[in-house]
Amino acid sequence: MGGQYVCYDPQPCAEVGSDGQSYEGVLYDVVAPVGAVVGQTCVTDAPGEPAAPPQVTPGMVVRAFKALAWPASELTIQPPEGRTAVNFDTYFFTDDTAPITRQVRLLGQQVAIEATPSEFTWHWGDTTVETTAGPGGPYPRGDVVHQYRSKGDVSPSLDTTYTGRYRVNGGPWAPIPATHTVPGPPEALEVVEVRPTLVGGTGSAYG
Repeated sequence: MGGQYVCYDPQPCAEVGSDGQSYEGVLYDVVAPVGAVVGQTCVTDAPGEPAAPPQVTPGMVVRAFKALAWPASELTIQPPEGRTAVNFDTYFFTDDTAPITRQVRLLGQQVAIEATPSEFTWHWGDTTVETTAGPGGPYPRGDVVHQYRSKGDVSPSLDTTYTGRYRVNGGPWAPIPATHTVPGPPEALEVVEVRPTLVGGTGSAYG
C-alpha cells in the first residue's frame, strides 16, 4: 500500500468470479518492510462484482414529477351553451380521471412516472371555491352542483391535483411523496335571471 508493502513468494491459486466461474491465478504473500507477512492476495483475471447503478432518490423523482407537463382537466358545465340561471342548479364535471404515465431517464436509468387525478378544486367565478375528491357528474346524478346568487358573466375553472407513483427499470412501484396541481383555463358562463313560464313538452334545460 503506497509502496510500504511488497508481494512475495508467488504460488498457484484459484478464485471464483462474480459470474460463478473458477479462475486460476497467482497467490502472493503481502510482506511489510520489516519482513512480516501481513496477508495474502490471489491475482486472477476473474471479473469483479458489477458496480451498483446510482440510486434514483424520491427527491429526484419529485422534481421530475413537477417538471413534466400533465394535462389540465376539461371542464363540462350543464346547462350547456354557456348559460345558466340565478338560483338554478348548475352541474360541473370532468371525464379526465384516468392515470397518465410518462417515461423519463434519471441517472441513466429508465423511470416510469404515473400521475392520477385525486383532487379537484372548482373555482366558481363568483369568488367562492370548493374542493372535492370526485370529478362530479352530469345531470341529474352529479354531485358537484353550484347555484349563482346574482346575474352576470362569470369564469369558472377547474384545478386538478395529481398524486403519483414511480418505478425504476421496471421494478416495483413506489409512491411519490408529493402532489402536483395543474390549473385549468377559465370557461365563459353567463348567469341570467329567468321568470317561470308555463310551456308544453318535457324537455330538460340540461341538454
